[in-house]
Amino acid sequence: MRAYVMTAYGKLPDVVRLVETPEPTAGADDVVCTVSAAALNPIDLKTIEGGLKRVIQYRLPHTIGFDASGTVHAVGSNVTAFKPGDEVFVRASRETIGTFAEKIALPQSFFARKPAIIAHQEAASLPLVGLTTVQGLIDRARAKAGQRILIHAGSGGVGTFAIQFAKAKCLDVTTTTSSRNADLVKNLGAYRVVAYDQQDYRKEPGGYDIVFDTLGGDFTLDAFKVARRGGSVVSIMGPRPPVRLNVSRRPQA
Repeated sequence: MRAYVMTAYGKLPDVVRLVETPEPTAGADDVVCTVSAAALNPIDLKTIEGGLKRVIQYRLPHTIGFDASGTVHAVGSNVTAFKPGDEVFVRASRETIGTFAEKIALPQSFFARKPAIIAHQEAASLPLVGLTTVQGLIDRARAKAGQRILIHAGSGGVGTFAIQFAKAKCLDVTTTTSSRNADLVKNLGAYRVVAYDQQDYRKEPGGYDIVFDTLGGDFTLDAFKVARRGGSVVSIMGPRPPVRLNVSRRPQA
C-alpha cells in the first residue's frame, strides 16, 4: 500500500515521501476505508513544518492527512454502523492522522456516510472545515438566527463553508475577500462583501454579534474593535504571541 509520509519536520516537498507501507487491519471497533480522495488543509502544512509540536509530536516517519472520503473495505467485529461497500467520509484526530494513503483504519465513530449527491472529492473537503465551523459558531459563539456575523476570508476553505452554514442558520452574513472573489461569496450566501483590495473592513459599519477570524495576527486583535459590546470573537488562528488583550468582561445576563 502506498502512502505519503513525513520523514522529518520541515518544508514541503523536502520532508514528504510516497512510500510502500503495510496495509491496515481492522480492530474490533475499526473501519478500514479505501481512500478515493483526501483533502489538504493548512493544519497539514503546520504539522509537516513542526508548528504543532507543542501539542503533539509524532514518531517519524508518519503518514499525514486529516480528511478523506472513500469506500468501506472491511469492518471490525463490533462495528454495526457500516458494512463493506458503504461510501463514507472521515476526519482523523491529531493522534490518528494518516488519510494520505490508499487505505486507512480508524474507529467507526470517526466516519459518516457520504451523501450520494456529492463526489468523493467534495466530501473529502468537508470534515475539518465543517467541524471547525460548527465548533466556532455553535459551541463557542452560540450563534442564533438574526445575528450579524463577520466572516474573514470568505473564499477560503473554512470561509466558504462558514458562509453557507451561517446562512442556513439564518444569520446576517458579512465577509471579507478580494474583489475577484466577490461574486463567489455572494453566491454562497453572503449578504454583504467587503473587498479588502478596495475597502477597509474596519471603516465599515461594525457592531457585529460574532466575528469569525480565520486569519489571525492583527485580524484577531482588530476583531474586538468591530464586535459589539457583549458580542463574540472566535479565532481559529489566534494573535501572534506575546499579546495582551485588554477586553472588558461580557456583561452578565
